[in-house]
Amino acid sequence: MTDSKNKQKDNESNLAVMRYLENKDAIGQRELSQNLGISLGKINFILKALIKKGIVKARNFKNNKNKSAYAYYLTPEGFNEKARMTVNFFKRKNDEYNQLKTELDQLKHEIDNNMKQRRKKND
Repeated sequence: MTDSKNKQKDNESNLAVMRYLENKDAIGQRELSQNLGISLGKINFILKALIKKGIVKARNFKNNKNKSAYAYYLTPEGFNEKARMTVNFFKRKNDEYNQLKTELDQLKHEIDNNMKQRRKKND
């Protein structure tokens, strides 16, 4: 996979984490991992990077097993970054959609022409 494809995939994972955090009051890494289908190790890596950038904040809380745990929240900067990334994601996916639609239209035209030629040969 090329570096730009890796970066796109990383950006999509980051955006998925931010979108999930935006809609939850308090969430831990395990829940993020399970609900997003991303390994726990990668969730940990993503959260550390987002915390370092000031996009996510971690807070201690006591969970139901009397153990300390962390809850992760988007910061105001995180909401701004999520909005920016969402717009970029939408633009990229829209471009992909338009390219695919053009290719599908061309294939449909080619199939239609092939069908017409077959009918002429069979007549």
